[in-house]
Amino acid sequence: MNVGQGFEIIKCHGSANDFIMIDVSRDPRLQDVDWSAFARVACDRVSGIGSDGLLLVVRNEEGIYGMDMLNPDGTHAEMCGNGIRCVARLAYERGYLKSGVLFSANRVMRIGREKSLAESIDSFSVDIPITMTSPSFGFAIDGNAFIATSIAALDPMLEFTALNLGNPHIVAEVDKIDMALLERLGERVKSLKSEFPDGINVSLYECRSEHEIFVATYERGAGITMSCGTAMTASATAAALRGRTMAGERISVLNRGGMVFCTTHISEDAIVTTLAGNATFEWWGRARFDSGVFSYVVEQESGEGALWRSFVDSLAAR
Repeated sequence: MNVGQGFEIIKCHGSANDFIMIDVSRDPRLQDVDWSAFARVACDRVSGIGSDGLLLVVRNEEGIYGMDMLNPDGTHAEMCGNGIRCVARLAYERGYLKSGVLFSANRVMRIGREKSLAESIDSFSVDIPITMTSPSFGFAIDGNAFIATSIAALDPMLEFTALNLGNPHIVAEVDKIDMALLERLGERVKSLKSEFPDGINVSLYECRSEHEIFVATYERGAGITMSCGTAMTASATAAALRGRTMAGERISVLNRGGMVFCTTHISEDAIVTTLAGNATFEWWGRARFDSGVFSYVVEQESGEGALWRSFVDSLAAR
């Protein structure tokens, strides 16, 4: 389908995990666009806008709004913690959040507006339900929970915890994050089809205190990013499950792009971790996508990007 008249795009980010966001729900022309093809072109950092993914704001038959996310390679992601906060802000500003929830894939999650991380930095939270099993965990024996255990085919020296947040994650605590090791792990996963039939997100985290961790992630379909919301949530949850941080208390989760907060609630019946952080809109513009040819123009810059960079600089100076 051609949409030569153009359509609104928003460049946004959560903790420097950056996205192109499009409100598909209010423009019938956009329902039949090949968004996988669009993502491959628009997310390219050389020939396109450049981003870690494409966020589509959609509405289901029950009238609930939600997020459909695509990776830069055009594949769909079941969930994105940083992305859904950006969608939450747009939904809040456009009156879509009257129910207080958003969906992603087959999950409905409660959304909240949070106190700003710093002056004029809009922040939102999402309650993410977490399970310990998934068909994506081919390495787990008999489908049992997998906590602080090695995966010999991947790296026999690391102890991984596997968590399902709507998308699959493995996380390992280390004394110091080695980015070259993280890259090797992420690439190695692609060849281990038996252990990782759907691929997986891989994270390393440092536990700096009972109230602070640092996380780095190789995202399935994207590679190493500045941050990953669900990976930070998974790492915070793993640290709480292992008693390395305090369950039920808000902890700071630092990353290469900034910081978020996580609070893990563990009961006999469920694990739910609240992820809270920024939803920064950098600019608004318009895009065209005609017969596979992509173009765009920036119409208004917000100044929010500079505020976020100032906040990140303040973290580095702590």
